[in-house]
Amino acid sequence: MGSIEEKVDLESDEEIPFSGSQTSNKMQSLSFETSHILSHPKFSASWVLRKVNRVSILRSIYIVLIKAKINVLLPFGPLAIMLHYLTKKHGWVFFFSLLGITPLAERLGYATEQLACFTGPTVGGLLNATFGNATEMIISMYALKNGMIRVVQQSLLGSILSNMLLVLGCAFFCGGIVHHHKVQVFNKATAIVNSGLLLMAVMGILFPAVLHFTHTEVHKGKSEIALSRVSSCIMLIAYAGYLFFQLKSQSNLYSSLDEAEANNDEDSDDDEVPEITHWEAITWLAVLTLWISILSGYLVDAIQGASDSMNMPVAFISVILLPIVGNAAEHASAIMFAMKDKLDITLGVAIGSSTQISMFVIPFCVIVGWFMGKPMDLNFQLFETATLFITVLVVAFMLQEGQSNYFKGLMLILCYLIVAASFFVHIDPSNDDD
Repeated sequence: MGSIEEKVDLESDEEIPFSGSQTSNKMQSLSFETSHILSHPKFSASWVLRKVNRVSILRSIYIVLIKAKINVLLPFGPLAIMLHYLTKKHGWVFFFSLLGITPLAERLGYATEQLACFTGPTVGGLLNATFGNATEMIISMYALKNGMIRVVQQSLLGSILSNMLLVLGCAFFCGGIVHHHKVQVFNKATAIVNSGLLLMAVMGILFPAVLHFTHTEVHKGKSEIALSRVSSCIMLIAYAGYLFFQLKSQSNLYSSLDEAEANNDEDSDDDEVPEITHWEAITWLAVLTLWISILSGYLVDAIQGASDSMNMPVAFISVILLPIVGNAAEHASAIMFAMKDKLDITLGVAIGSSTQISMFVIPFCVIVGWFMGKPMDLNFQLFETATLFITVLVVAFMLQEGQSNYFKGLMLILCYLIVAASFFVHIDPSNDDD
């Protein structure tokens, strides 16, 4: 035994210097080759950086513009622009513009979610709601510039109705079907705060309409607009206070449940890792917003012609069709989070988006119309105001328990179908603004 061990030791002693020298030789040759390659003008550091950046850009383009299945609708945007100049058929231009904006709105929501990965959950939800409403805001600005006041009012109203009934209803329904064995819960306190803000928005929209239809204005035609502008300033102040309350004062109220969910889901890293960098996300937000703004111009120009050619009321197009396209991002993300049993994020997307439109986008359009010299006001007419009031009450009752199930979602979807049928047979009484 002793001789065998000595033999092994001798063999190892003999092999160590040989292997060490061989390794050092290999390392020297490798470092020589590496330095030789890097010293070569073709393989300089700037060349390597250019190659890496090119691969990164191509990868980003593939992820954003090719990977998602909804991107098959992207060619309809350029096709709509071609039809606008070649055929002047407003029905087809409107239809193809609608199809072309749909994937852009969804990709805008995706880029926002990627950017939200680098922020906290509360700021991420605010970003999602803000850029999720970018499509509606761009369409509203184009319509306001063209003097189509009723299209602005009805499209923003339709966006609120779509988010509160269709988006939230589909999210509750799909989440309830997937998690049928348990009751899904959400933060009741935040839902009540949002419901209060929505009721305040209803108040701001209701009084100009009541003033108009009761014929009790001090100065006919002027008091209504003056009241709308004052109410809009007050609503903007209230929304600024809400943001401070959400992000600074009571941030623990909004982030506690999200942090608890994040701790519970540490083992599942499905969508927690961002696919693109934050600078790429910011760049894509700018590019997609620009492309949506271009298509929105053609879409707004074709609304009246599409209404005539398809024999469809402008009110139905503005309240039902336009918001479905604008809410594509909210619709997809709200359903996805509900199926993952993250209802607080679902409510932040759906109800948060409705709150932002009613308390920020609508008053902002009134103020912008004031500077443009356009008579944009908060008088949404009696039919639209009553629809919004009933919708806010229904949703507030659905949220007061802090629980959801598939039947609540089904009721919200059916309520939206009633609203859609109502606007299909509704003729707008004031056509002087269109």
